[in-house]
Amino acid sequence: MFSSRPSVHPVEAPPVTDVTENHPPRVRMKDIQGMPGTSGGLALRFFQFMFAVAALGVMVSTDDFSSVTSFRYLVAAAILQSLWSLSLALLDVYALLVKRSLRNPLVNVLFAIGDGITSTLIFAAACASAGITVLIGNDLNICSVNHCTTFETATAMAFISWFAVSPSFLLNFWSLASR
Repeated sequence: MFSSRPSVHPVEAPPVTDVTENHPPRVRMKDIQGMPGTSGGLALRFFQFMFAVAALGVMVSTDDFSSVTSFRYLVAAAILQSLWSLSLALLDVYALLVKRSLRNPLVNVLFAIGDGITSTLIFAAACASAGITVLIGNDLNICSVNHCTTFETATAMAFISWFAVSPSFLLNFWSLASR
């Protein structure tokens, strides 16, 4: 019978290129405002720092915050968040002054991990403090004895600090994923 047979066509070898030949530079993603080393990133770090310090200051202004574990946890998380944000804000200022890009993959990994850890801690501390504040104010009705308004203010500042950390984490994580 008639069966089809594949035909073989000669294939040309690709041209030999010299390894030392100059290759065009890789296309890099544009720096998006909010990423490290940009003025938007500096603004986010500034707001993270300011709200964490505000939460810390308001909570420490009471004399009985240390009697509740979640309030002590909020103080510890606010200290860590403020130190982290201040150090990265200083790094952003340096990068802006010398016009350097902070697009090193190792640096981005460090920023993403640090932002992830601090954002998780400040969010968990704010949630725990909010729960205790609701317990004291609504369930036990002992706000006259405690500083409920102060505790609520510190908790709100911690949540706002978390809202400022979240874009930094997401942009750093997105930058890692886009490599």
